Amino acid sequence: MNHQVFLLLGSLGTPEIILILLIVVLMFGGKKIPELMRGLGKGIREFNDAKNNVKREIEDSAKEQPNDKK
Repeated sequence: MNHQVFLLLGSLGTPEIILILLIVVLMFGGKKIPELMRGLGKGIREFNDAKNNVKREIEDSAKEQPNDKK
């Protein structure tokens, strides 16, 4: 089953992507798309901020631990 899904998704070309975008425009309308993109951008930004905070905390905790090499 997973192999079939991969084949389906792997065969998307330019015409298919254009068709999907056209369907999205028809479903949500031109006025709603900028709002959806803003929400998507905000979500990506929040994810990256959280990722950077976790990375910074890990680096800070690694710096605080004394080296046990003698």
